[in-house]
Amino acid sequence: MKTLVTGGAGFIGTNLIKRLLKDGHEVVSVDNYSTGKRENHQEGCRYHDFDLSSPHTLGIYVDHGSYPAWRDEKYDVIFHLGALARIQPSLKNPYKTMFNNYVSTLNILEYGRKNDIKVVYAGSSSVHGGAYSNPYTFTKWQGDKLCHMYNEVFNFPVNVCRFYNVYGPHQLTEGEYCTVVGIFKTQYENKEPLSITWDGEQRRDFTHVDDIVDGLILTSESKSWGLTIELGRGKNYSINDVVDMFGEDYPRQYIDKRPGEMRSTLCDLGLAYSVVGYKPTRELKDYIDEIKNG
Repeated sequence: MKTLVTGGAGFIGTNLIKRLLKDGHEVVSVDNYSTGKRENHQEGCRYHDFDLSSPHTLGIYVDHGSYPAWRDEKYDVIFHLGALARIQPSLKNPYKTMFNNYVSTLNILEYGRKNDIKVVYAGSSSVHGGAYSNPYTFTKWQGDKLCHMYNEVFNFPVNVCRFYNVYGPHQLTEGEYCTVVGIFKTQYENKEPLSITWDGEQRRDFTHVDDIVDGLILTSESKSWGLTIELGRGKNYSINDVVDMFGEDYPRQYIDKRPGEMRSTLCDLGLAYSVVGYKPTRELKDYIDEIKNG
């Protein structure tokens, strides 16, 4: 199988590419490196630095005669992971987030439609908190709707995978796009107190990236299209619970609630299990024990 992975130098993309290469597939990555890192490059994958939010990149609207060679290759599937993620940065720069995420998704869907390439789109569980809660979530809601419109109107093979609080190798551990587990990892390794927003009783369904990769591949192999597959662990923990996993007596500090923060997330695994055979197995406690053991 020949695959195109957008956002292939990022956290989830890197882990997906590792698995695809291990399984013997040919892989091409496209990333604009806004949050992706070149040190994530995997031997055997071909990487290209391109901005997918420009229609000229894929030659969808205008034929100016200068396109990347990878555009004209024949792929079996596109994993569209590339996006400006996280809620807080989107509140600081809504235009950048909304333009990038919406236009790049539209371009990939149109590129896939014109070239008969099925697409698996990376959605977000944040949509369960309300589409209008913040710019990032709104773009993910828009992406969901675009995918389903392309499936219904054009009979185009596209599935949506919604992710729940992903953690694991290659996650960002600093900066505004960092996740809570990444933040805790850095603070623990630096022997700093763990920072807890709000009262710490907000609950999250934390999902290991290897389980997410399993779900993405299974979804790409599905005979059914036009689906929204929820990919999580199927259990949730409060942020206080997560801090306790580092040690019940480990120092902690409480900081203000962040805008757009949901009270609880919990994945319903029903469709993922029954339709694509997704069965997550990794435990957050095991990963935190790995951090503690160095």
